[in-house]
Amino acid sequence: MTRGKWLPLLLTGLGAVAAAPLAAGDTTGDTTDSGAGLRIELNAAEQRDDACLLTFVVENRQDGDIDRAVYETVLFDTEGRVDRLTLFNFADLPAGRVRVRQFAVPELSCASLGRVLINGVSSCEAGDTGADACDGALELDSRTAIEVLG
Repeated sequence: MTRGKWLPLLLTGLGAVAAAPLAAGDTTGDTTDSGAGLRIELNAAEQRDDACLLTFVVENRQDGDIDRAVYETVLFDTEGRVDRLTLFNFADLPAGRVRVRQFAVPELSCASLGRVLINGVSSCEAGDTGADACDGALELDSRTAIEVLG
């Protein structure tokens, strides 16, 4: 990656939510693990023209709602190099519910994406649940060949 490409992406990622949710589906049902905390699973990665559409399934297993959860996210290519740093806004995550969030990452080939790192919480609004609600017991998983870690 060239320096000219890195700097604008870094500033965009830190300045605003560069990859905002495209769709906020709602599903309910059982999950494989019923432990407390927040579970984020990369469920699919699909190429859409010049963008990689990442689909996440998120479950808030805590007693309280999360009104807004924004994560600083680092995307690595298949050779382990940082492709970009951005923010993913998972929006509201009601207690005991499953939500689906999609992010279209422009100018990214899904085939070149090797890892997604949840680098930390950029913003967490969780009322009485507390600021720890977004990362206190974060469980990450992937149903794709793309590794998700945090």
